[in-house]
Amino acid sequence: MQPLLPQLAPANIINAEGQALYGQFDGIPESLGVKQFVYFDEMDKRASWLKKHFDYKQFQFVSIITPRYIIGVAIAGIRYVGSSFCYFYDVEKNQLTEIKSLKPFSIGYKMAPSPKFGSTNIKFSKNRIEFTMHDDQWQLSIDSADIQAELSLTPPVLSLPMSMCTPTGYSGWTYTQKHNALSVHGKLTIKDEPQPLNLALASYDFSAGFMRRETSWRWASINAKLPQGKLGLNLAAGVNETGNSENVMWINGERHFLGPANFELNRQISPDYWKISTLDGRVDLTFRALNCRKEKINLGFLKSNFRQNIGYFSGDIIDGNGRLYHLSNHLGLTEDHFAKW
Repeated sequence: MQPLLPQLAPANIINAEGQALYGQFDGIPESLGVKQFVYFDEMDKRASWLKKHFDYKQFQFVSIITPRYIIGVAIAGIRYVGSSFCYFYDVEKNQLTEIKSLKPFSIGYKMAPSPKFGSTNIKFSKNRIEFTMHDDQWQLSIDSADIQAELSLTPPVLSLPMSMCTPTGYSGWTYTQKHNALSVHGKLTIKDEPQPLNLALASYDFSAGFMRRETSWRWASINAKLPQGKLGLNLAAGVNETGNSENVMWINGERHFLGPANFELNRQISPDYWKISTLDGRVDLTFRALNCRKEKINLGFLKSNFRQNIGYFSGDIIDGNGRLYHLSNHLGLTEDHFAKW
């Protein structure tokens, strides 16, 4: 099963008729064109401005792995509420430390309207988190009691992100952009101890659009240094629908598309053990969780059941040229999420 060939990224995701342009892209659109999007409901009636406003969702996430720590940082805007978290996981102590925040409506946070340029930030208590995008280079700034960061996440020269737009539900769309195995430069201090960055790797996620009212996904992400070089992997099932998937690996910056992904797990009996594969036979991995950042929110009209696991991946990945890469207890992330938003 071969993915569709990418096309050059449009300047605007929304075309002259007010509809989304679908497919895999080479490059990053400058605008998501949310204002230009003509939104219809399930009965083909023009949606009200209120429905259009509240149906739009957006979130951004950055993961950084160093020899000692794994860091996860997220900011999400779902109109009713803005949320964020920032954690660092101590590999040696198997200890996770977290700060998080909820903001009503659009108070106290800002989401970047473009995946290519702009800033997303949030402030709560004495904490501040900010993502700044310029093309495919991201800046991450964190100021909290336990962690301070001023970091640049830089892809290899000529490396392309995964950038795509797909239909979602009856009349919505989702734009997703991700890039793994990025170099990390700058300053990182955890618990007053400066952290070396020469072995650090990072990845980012920019996702936005008119997603289903009830959305769920499974996801896996790896940033690893192998004998063959720097390997990045992004696999997902859910959200993106109809003909394209966001399943991609990078090896030394070269992007290779992968087939649709299967995630096998039993939430009730063995939630810490996953089997992950792709239908093209090029991914065959197991995952064993060590720790988990989780949260359950049930407000009736809004729900979130979120688990982001930190653990070990083992198994094999084959790139588009037939080369095999073996993983043996390499740290990475998986996520299992249900949202009613």
